[in-house]
Amino acid sequence: MTPDRIAAFRRERADVLAFCRDLDTAEWQRDSAARGWRVQDVLAHMGSGCRVLFGPAALKVMRSNDIERTNDDFVDVRREWPAARVLAEYERWSRMVMGMMGAVSRTPLARAPMRLAELGRFATGQIVGAMVFDQHTHLRHDIAPALNRPIPGTDAARMSVVLEWMMAVLSNQLRAARPAWLDRPLSISLTGAGGGCWTVGADGSVTPGTTEGAAAQIEATALEFPEWATKRADWRALQVQVRGDAAYVGRFLDAVNVV
Repeated sequence: MTPDRIAAFRRERADVLAFCRDLDTAEWQRDSAARGWRVQDVLAHMGSGCRVLFGPAALKVMRSNDIERTNDDFVDVRREWPAARVLAEYERWSRMVMGMMGAVSRTPLARAPMRLAELGRFATGQIVGAMVFDQHTHLRHDIAPALNRPIPGTDAARMSVVLEWMMAVLSNQLRAARPAWLDRPLSISLTGAGGGCWTVGADGSVTPGTTEGAAAQIEATALEFPEWATKRADWRALQVQVRGDAAYVGRFLDAVNVV
């Protein structure tokens, strides 16, 4: 079943706004856990990511060969903005995204392919999942910890959308540049809210479900997956268990870097 991406985006947006509206001047200027970005810059990234869908800059994102450099460019334009303007941009354009993507999801256009920089092609309806992932991950792993504030909770519906997007990106990454050593399937099982099972094929594809005879199995928690799969933490320091060919799966885990 396809997760409700629009509902997940709506709830994630509400958490971001509730958290950020309470920040004082010093907290906006604090360094976040995202290298080179203050807390204010992280929100500027999220706001610009919403706004870009409604103008010619969307072509820059689609054609980019370095999505992180492109994101930096958008943030640099907003470096000197007051925090109130950054927050207002995010609030306005994230609301526009909800309306537009909600309408798109009810049409055949939702299944049309769309390129997103070097991350590959996705169904247009999936793009809102990228924004859920972005907001969910930045708020919980880059902003809240840097401010020593409690990390907002989540739910199964949002985690399901986050994981759907991450597995789609991982699949594109592996198929575009399949490591020579990836020659046997392995399975990933993520437990807890929104979790599930996926198979990584020898061709680099990542698909829902498990495969009999996988060379190795990865067992971890869904909640921690965004942290270690984006290289914000070493998987060895978290609740990741390996079964089967430990050397093979360790090599795979070291290579995973979903952006």
